[in-house]
Amino acid sequence: MADLKLGINTGFATNRFPEPEVWTRIVGEILGLHYVQFVADLLNPWLPWKILKEEVKKIKFYCKKYDVKVDTTFFGAFTRANHLFHPNYKIRKLWFEWIKKFFIISKELGARGSGTGSFGIFSVTDFYNKKQRELILKEGIESWQKLSQFGKKIGFEFLIFEPMSIPRENANTIEETKKLFKKANKNAAIPILLCLDVDHGDLQSRNPNDTNPYAWLKEFAMISPVIHIKQSTKDKSGHWPFTSEYNRKGIIHPLKVIRAIKESGAKEVVLTFEFSFRERYPEEYRVLDSLKESVKYWQKYVKG
Repeated sequence: MADLKLGINTGFATNRFPEPEVWTRIVGEILGLHYVQFVADLLNPWLPWKILKEEVKKIKFYCKKYDVKVDTTFFGAFTRANHLFHPNYKIRKLWFEWIKKFFIISKELGARGSGTGSFGIFSVTDFYNKKQRELILKEGIESWQKLSQFGKKIGFEFLIFEPMSIPRENANTIEETKKLFKKANKNAAIPILLCLDVDHGDLQSRNPNDTNPYAWLKEFAMISPVIHIKQSTKDKSGHWPFTSEYNRKGIIHPLKVIRAIKESGAKEVVLTFEFSFRERYPEEYRVLDSLKESVKYWQKYVKG
């Protein structure tokens, strides 16, 4: 049986609860969770080192106070850009240095690994230019391998990337994810693993498994130390919390998730809530209640 723990991606706190003393209290005291996937939106590496060090010190203090562990880190939503696949070579190099800086911050926060919402995102122009697409993909894979060397140097256990939902963002089908995973790890210094997301998958794929979250879990949970969970539907319009309103129409159920993970042969997984709360009414007022209801719902099945 896999060792399952519940955690939360701190994207819920972006622009709502950016203060370390606030989001750590929400996670540890109000929700009763102990593992977080910290996002760069709360501490962007482009800030001066002086400010970064001050914030890291604060975060570590309040994490200890509320018994919260930064398990992994992720780039986030504001920083959901082309990154290592940007059309401009100079900008790709800047992102490479940005990522290294974020890795340093992540390690200081105690993370065992770090990664991004996508392996890399092609521009539309580059994606439909076969020669350019192949060039950037090759360079991107090499950049990830170099980052794995850097990650090993600073003490990371692994890096992670997230399978997505369209070809331009890479790893959009089960088969494409297998191929990219194999290529990326060919010369990696530490494993480049996955951060699965139960709401992802290519709706235009002819293979029904590519939009079946349980097929993805059975195939890849064993190489996914972190799995993003949220309520979803067959048309992938989710990122919803696990409230009664969304659970009635959603297809994600804890017992099915746990069964699929077990069948994959996974040994240890942090099931990480990743919700998207828009800055709209009445949702703005419901964020904390939705988080509490979601945690309570899953804690009936996962105690970690």
